[in-house]
Amino acid sequence: MDAIAHSLLGLTNFAIYFSSSLVLLLVFKFLYTMVTPHDEWKLVKEGKSVAAATGLIGAVIGFSIALAGAASNSVSLLDFWVWAAVALIAQVVAFAIIRFIFMPKIVQRITDGEVSAGVVLGGFSVAVGILNAACMTY
Repeated sequence: MDAIAHSLLGLTNFAIYFSSSLVLLLVFKFLYTMVTPHDEWKLVKEGKSVAAATGLIGAVIGFSIALAGAASNSVSLLDFWVWAAVALIAQVVAFAIIRFIFMPKIVQRITDGEVSAGVVLGGFSVAVGILNAACMTY
């Protein structure tokens, strides 16, 4: 019985970090879709765009991977939030690199429903999230 009670001591920290993560995911979705010139959420909800959904969910997964790295390596809740902000910035920078360097017409291609553009954006976003998470170890 003591083992169970001892295990549950971490439940409060789990709840705080998990609820913070869910809030940060919502904040990320809101800010990311504001930064991108195309309205992914509208394209997904109204236009049923697979291209926009793939790009957006790749960014969300990439951010989540980095968020997981921040949660598992942070020394405090404030530290976690700081690294979450870093992860958010990294995802926005990843989008900018794709948009301005690798695929300058990606916004139009996603708006036009070109799935390959969404896959490239989503895949690149996941890759950045993995690298971001790996770099958060210290």
